[in-house]
Amino acid sequence: MKRISGFLFVSLLCMLLTSSTKQITIFVIGDSTAANKSNYQKNPERGWGMVLQGCYDARILVDNHAVNGQSSKSFIDSGRWQKVIDKVKPGDYVFIQFGHNDEKPNPQRHTDPGSTFDDNLRKFCKETLAKGGHPVLFNAVVRRNFLRKVDSTVEDESLRSVKYGEEEVNSDTLIDTHGAYLIPPKTVAAELGVPFVDANRVTHDLEQSMGIEGSRKLHMWFKPGEVESIPDGRKDNTHYNIYGARIVAGKLVEAIAEAVPALRKYIIHYDYVVSEKGKGNYLTLQDAVNAAPKGQKTKILVLDGTWEKPTIEKGKKISFKKFPNVVIK
Repeated sequence: MKRISGFLFVSLLCMLLTSSTKQITIFVIGDSTAANKSNYQKNPERGWGMVLQGCYDARILVDNHAVNGQSSKSFIDSGRWQKVIDKVKPGDYVFIQFGHNDEKPNPQRHTDPGSTFDDNLRKFCKETLAKGGHPVLFNAVVRRNFLRKVDSTVEDESLRSVKYGEEEVNSDTLIDTHGAYLIPPKTVAAELGVPFVDANRVTHDLEQSMGIEGSRKLHMWFKPGEVESIPDGRKDNTHYNIYGARIVAGKLVEAIAEAVPALRKYIIHYDYVVSEKGKGNYLTLQDAVNAAPKGQKTKILVLDGTWEKPTIEKGKKISFKKFPNVVIK
């Protein structure tokens, strides 16, 4: 048997290591509920796709292309989809979630379930498959809506709206606002044999379990003066705050793993995620350390940035994990 030279052995080892650590990209396309947000240093709004990287280890790269206001139609017409599909490599994933803006009457965004909406979803999937990628279809996340629209003259007292704190409600269960737009992602997925994630059910069950008042904590619900960048406050039942986006992303990765078992091995769970780009729940490493409670174990993941070693108060039990590009001096 011939002996392998040292150089050849090292070369073969490098090849094996490279192939075994190949990074997979997850592309996210969709609307504002998944989108990256600007001014994240001061604005607490986040899309679930913006914080998704904190749910996967460094073998996964999340490349989020979801954009506020986009429908499946406008995402194609604006050229955004072409930029994504040009980047897709064999083995990559494309997470596809539209519906919120396809429902709207604006002709630049509107599609119809059962026809144009379905056609756009097919296009995303078929072109991803042609590149050797893996499309995953999601339906729209739920809107936080506890108000059923009824005729103002209705005599049934049980249907009349009442004030619940600062909010009008007439139901203790969530009222659907998406209707038929929830159906095409599931039917197209079945037709093409691609995975489907029932994001509407996942988020419905989450918000329903938290109740009318508790579910506000997931959303951009702020009192006047509570957040400096929103001086007049905000009551937004669609978009997530930092806490909400992290909770929703965590729930969705588990549902994704059910639909795509190959992705389960990459899932990670950390108490705090640090990202200077707003992809976690803390913008600085020291802030995350300061927030850690005494006497209980806290796991902190650092996604990006260059940091000074933090000062850790006595009594705190903190463990750190950092992505390869992170520097802690």
